Amino acid sequence: MRKETLWEIHVRENPGHSARYIERFEELRSGGADLHGEARLIDAMSSRTSRILDAGCGPGRLGGELAGRGHDVVGVDLDRELIAAAIRDHPTAAWHVRDLAQLDLLGEGLARPFDVVVCAGNVMAFLAPDTAGTVLLRFREHLASSGRAVIGFGSERGYAWDSFFEDAAQAGFTVDATFSTWDLRPWTEDSDFLVAVLSPGAG
Repeated sequence: MRKETLWEIHVRENPGHSARYIERFEELRSGGADLHGEARLIDAMSSRTSRILDAGCGPGRLGGELAGRGHDVVGVDLDRELIAAAIRDHPTAAWHVRDLAQLDLLGEGLARPFDVVVCAGNVMAFLAPDTAGTVLLRFREHLASSGRAVIGFGSERGYAWDSFFEDAAQAGFTVDATFSTWDLRPWTEDSDFLVAVLSPGAG
């Protein structure tokens, strides 16, 4: 039985939240805020025209920028309102409504294995309880053998560092690098944010 995500619960309890989320980033963009730190990192570590999965893509801020930089981007999110905004604002990428815990784009014939899976914006903290390990396994299943996953989330979001690293190992990932910001500042256990670069192990 499918579990309701924390994001879905929040939206159900706070009607209009998705619209406000979209408006917030539109206001930041209009005000000249730098919203593309994640995209710069993913672009720098990717070959030209890489296949990139934006997991928990929201209204397409990250995936749309990567598509604009020439990559083959697929974005998935459970929130239909956010996906509608992504389709409207970033038509050069492919956007799908999907639950990350049940993700099977390859089996559906909607994608080939990805060179990069990126999951930014604290998405891991908004999953249904006890599904983070399953979501990381889905990410690994969608990666090419030489691909990498890049996961970013904050320390005060209810998902402990130790739990994340354990879940990543159980999903078959090796931790290649850890940073405390998207501009690659060093990470320690006392950092308030983690950007982890993972590669799939054998098997």
